[in-house]
Amino acid sequence: MDDFKFNIEKSFGFLSETKSGWKTELNLVSWSERPAKFDLRPWAPEHDKMGKGITLTREELLKLREILDNMDLSGQD
Repeated sequence: MDDFKFNIEKSFGFLSETKSGWKTELNLVSWSERPAKFDLRPWAPEHDKMGKGITLTREELLKLREILDNMDLSGQD
């Protein structure tokens, strides 16, 4: 099996952190030497392991931003 390749080109920040140090991060990641996409997933402290997440194109991220901007989150837990 081929080695799985990825490159975190830019980090935008993290949403949460577990006691073990894993952080759910929003990054710009190139997977298998393809053009980078926006990626939201948990990462181990050394970025050598990752959890399941979602990868979005710029257009999908902009659409998600529009949806979030229009959501009424008052009273939500």
